[in-house]
This record gives sequence, C-alpha cells and structure tokens, in this order.
Amino acid sequence: MLADTALLIFSYAAALALRSGDLMAAALPGAWMAFAVALPVSLFAFIRLGFYRAVIRYVGTRAVLTITAGVLLSCLTMAGAVASLHLAVPLTVPILYALIAFLTVGGIRFAFRALYLRSHSRARIRVIIYGAGQSGRQTAQSLRDGADFNPVAFVDDSPELWGATLNGLRVFCSQDLPALIHDYQAGRILLAVPSATARQRAQILRRLDHLPVHVQTLPDMDQILRGLHRPGEVTEVPVEDLLGRDVVPPDRALMGADITGRVVMVTGGGGSIGSELCRQILHQRPSELIILDHSEYALYAAGQALRRHVQSDGPGVRISECLMSVCDRDSLEKQMRSRGVATVYHTAAYKHVPLVELNPFPAIRNNVFGTLSCVRAASGAGVKKFILISSDKAVRPGSIMGATKRIAELICQAEAAGAQGMRVSMVRFGNVLASSGSVVPLFRRQIAAGGPVTVTHPDVTRYFMTIPEAAQLVIQAGAMARGGEVFLLDMGEPVKIVDLAERMIRLSGLRPVICGSAGSPVLLPQGSIAVQFSSLRQGEKLHEELLLSDNALRTCHPRILSSSEPPVTAETLARLLEALRRCIASEDLVALQQLLRAAPVGYVKARQHNVSARGEGAIQKGAGRVQSTKRAAVIAKGNSVAAGV
Repeated sequence: MLADTALLIFSYAAALALRSGDLMAAALPGAWMAFAVALPVSLFAFIRLGFYRAVIRYVGTRAVLTITAGVLLSCLTMAGAVASLHLAVPLTVPILYALIAFLTVGGIRFAFRALYLRSHSRARIRVIIYGAGQSGRQTAQSLRDGADFNPVAFVDDSPELWGATLNGLRVFCSQDLPALIHDYQAGRILLAVPSATARQRAQILRRLDHLPVHVQTLPDMDQILRGLHRPGEVTEVPVEDLLGRDVVPPDRALMGADITGRVVMVTGGGGSIGSELCRQILHQRPSELIILDHSEYALYAAGQALRRHVQSDGPGVRISECLMSVCDRDSLEKQMRSRGVATVYHTAAYKHVPLVELNPFPAIRNNVFGTLSCVRAASGAGVKKFILISSDKAVRPGSIMGATKRIAELICQAEAAGAQGMRVSMVRFGNVLASSGSVVPLFRRQIAAGGPVTVTHPDVTRYFMTIPEAAQLVIQAGAMARGGEVFLLDMGEPVKIVDLAERMIRLSGLRPVICGSAGSPVLLPQGSIAVQFSSLRQGEKLHEELLLSDNALRTCHPRILSSSEPPVTAETLARLLEALRRCIASEDLVALQQLLRAAPVGYVKARQHNVSARGEGAIQKGAGRVQSTKRAAVIAKGNSVAAGV
C-alpha cells in the first residue's frame, strides 16, 4: 500500500507537470488539496475490492478491473473536489492523473509478474496444447499461473485458426508437431479437446503416439465431481481413448425400468464393477440401494464414495450397507424379504483367473454355491428380477474361474425355468478397463517404475470395455429380460495386449523395446522401456469368446445381443452340484479336475496349472492311482454326472 501511495503521488505530480508544461507546477501547495481528498478514496477502494489480497503471479483481468475502478473513483473524487472547492486546478489534470495512475499502479504489477514467469519458465516443463478452443485457452492460462508447466504453443485441426495468436501463443497445424517439439524443446503435449468424440480422440492419439514426447490430458467433469481428480490437474491419457469406442447413449426407459422407485440390491457392491453399477443405479432414483459385500473395507469405501456421489448429484436416495456372504442363504432371504427388494444384480464373484487356479475350492464355494444361494433366496423373498453378471471366460472355459461362471449360468437357467414370478437372466461380457486386476493399472505402474512391462504372450488378445459403459449395458440388458436369456455385450474388436502396452509406453514419451522372455537381463538405450513376455498364466487362453454358438440375436439396443442357450436337466445339475460339494469337502484337486472335464460346461484345461505345494503334491501322487476311498467316491460320483448328460 505504501508503494501504491508513492505511485499515486508520482502520477498526480506528473499530471500537473504535463498539463502546465512546467515541472515546478507540482510544487505549488494549493494544487495538492484535491489530491489530498482523492488519495484516501483510492486506497480505500483498493482495500475494499481485495486488491491487496492478490498474489503477484496471479495478477490478471480481475486486477485490471480493480485498478480501473479505484482510479476512476479517485479521478471523480478529485474532479468533485476541484469543482466544489473552486481550486485553481484544470479539470484535465484528474483525467491525466487517472491515465498515469492506471499505467503505474497496474504496470508495475504486470512487470513483476512477467519477470517472475520468465525467471521460472526455464525450470518448468514446456507444453504444447492440442486444442485452441475455449478449453485450450483456459488451460493455457491455468498452466501459466501454476509452477510446473510453461505453455509455448497451440496446435489445432481447424485451418481458420492456423497462424492466429491466442492468449499470447501462436496456433499451428498438427502436421507441424515434430518441428514444434524440436524448436520449442517441448516435453509434453496436453490434450484439450473435450468436445471430440472417442473416435476423434483415438485418431488424434494415433498421430501423437510416435512422437518423442509425453502425451497427457485434463480430467473430464465427471471425474472431478467424483473426486478422482482436481480441476486443472494434468492426468494420463485414459486407455479408453486409445480404443476409440464411442459410447451409445443409454436408453432412459430401459435404465429406469427395474430401478426407479424400487429397492435394489447389488451383491459384490464393493468391487470394481459392483460399485460402478451402484453409481449408475443411483442416477435412476431407486427408493433404496442396498450394497452387499463380505469385505468390510470394500463395503465401507463403496458406501462413503456413493454418499459423496449422492451429495453432488442430490437425488436423495437411501443407501444401506449389508456386510454378509452370498453363501448365507437364510440371512440373504431374510434381508431381501424384510426390505422388499425388487431387483438383484449379482456381481459377487472371485474373478482373478490365476488366484482362482491357486484357490479353487473357495472360488467354487463363492461363485457356484454363492450364486445358488443368492438366486434361491431371491426367489423365496419374492424378488421380481435377478440378473447374474457373468463373463466371457464362461464360454468353453479353460480355467476354473471360467468353469465356475458357466456353472453359475446353468444354475440361473434352471431357476429361470422353475421360478414363479421372478425373471432371471444373465449378462456376459469381457474385460473392463481399470478394474481390479486389470492389465491397464499394472502397465501404468510398470511404466512409472521404468519397466519392464510384462505381457503374457505376443499374440494374446482381449475384449475391453469401460466400467461405466459395462454397468449401463448390464442395467439395460436386465430390463429386457423375459427369463432365461443370456445377454451378450458387444465388446467391439479384440485388442492385442502387446500393442496396447506399446502405445501406453509411447504416449509416456518413451520407446518400447521387445526384449523376449521376462527375467532376462537387458541393456536399453536411454528413454526406452523393455517389453517382456512372461508366458500365459494358469488357466489363461490366448483369445476369449462370448458365444457358445452362432445363434445370437439383435435386440432393441445396438450394443446388446441375446442368446438362448440350451439348459441342462435339473437332475444333471443336481448331480453336478452334489459332486462339487464332495470335492470341496475333500479338497481333492485331481477329483475336481476330472469332475470339471466330465461336467457339461465345455471345460478344457488350458495348460498345466501351478498350484500350491499341497495341491501339487496331490496331483503328482494321484497321477497313476487313486489315493483314498473318499477320492474314489468323489470321482465315481463325477463320472455319474457325465453319464447323465
């Protein structure tokens, strides 16, 4: 404030001198009476308008407006004092004073800001902003105000913007990027194209992923509202942008058909898919959402996140957490009946293929008998809709996890045939991006650590879909159910995993180098990351499938197919379940493998499994002979299942 007082005094003296053409005019005592009245007014205006709370490096449009208001008020006060006190001061003096004061008070601040930014720009990462629209210009201003990035140029695909200067930055064509990166020594390209479709973003990324620079983006508004990122935070490019898959807008009637105004339960609601399903359900305003999970932490975290979501959206939905195992049929049925549950989405399952191979018996208990318990509890409690979330790994399964999901489908088909008043259906789809156990967060961690990035096989492919899209399609498919159908989600084209890994590495500004098998020592040039192959894991297949046969039918939704697959007889299913109970009781891996091969699920063991020491010893000892009467009884029962199919 003392500096501004000095600057205002200088401005008034300069105005007097300029008007009279005599430097000594500023020394006349009577000339300063008007200024003595105007000075406190200027300083008071600056204080009230928050001028002195502004940080120099953030000085901008608001500061200009504050200076203008304060100086104009001072000018008017001075002119009023000259007129009312009949002072011998020309009325042009207040005008000159206002102009000089604006230039000095504002100019010194902008000069200090420029010096600050210049002194720090060398240490900041130079950024080229892709997108010169409103979002890009706001991003440039935000980066300038920050301490980490220095925007140096815009790139845009609109020819009418080429050569223009916006926010002090020149706009170039995207074809100029290689030269721009070299000339400006840019270390980042930041995408600021929020209006682009997924396909357009994928095309942009294809043009960028061979450039020697790290490509990043800004979070979308949904991620900010969910608390995943802060406004203006720079983030990695979402992998869904690499897929170029445009999301079909959900059908509102289908989304709300089984949810709006009803009590809805989601089992496994603390998991990746279950928690996203809960978020999508909240938008449809159920009367109550019940999140059920057997993990205390997952249930707590999901409940807290959903309540924050409710507060930001404001739909006023009641959320209840239920800490329970899906294997507890009596408690499940009691909860469903007492709360009046109308719709159940059954997502609870152990789904990590290698872990299930190592722990097959808990997986059978949870995935098979948990489904049996849940669907029968729902039937007994008068639930109207039961939707099983299945997996593409259930189709001709090569893993125990896939086999358990196929048996769960058979259970639901059998219940659909005999259920009174409850419609049961299944929704089958492939991998979802960024779920727990997904390759995407694993690749990100490996790239951040400097590699190597490990891929199971050079030819392995997988279907991918974003978690929000999968959740929306599950809800819409369930609404179409008439009973017993298997709905298949259109996953698009399969993605080659090694190609995905290489693109993620290149977008990080590094060069992927294929280095053969994992574990071998590698000497890499600077700026490179090794891609190594670790071989297929236990139970994994090179390529996944969604259809058991080619009888899939189109539905009213372009991304949802329907398939009517023949069920097994009730007697066959009962014998299979009884044999599985005996396997669980005996924990006999050899008997389990033989039973699954004989069962009507299409199970073919993908490769020799590495199991725990206890299980490995059991397999070796059991290769040529049966070790106990209990084992012989279990295998005999399993063979009777095959005979009955």
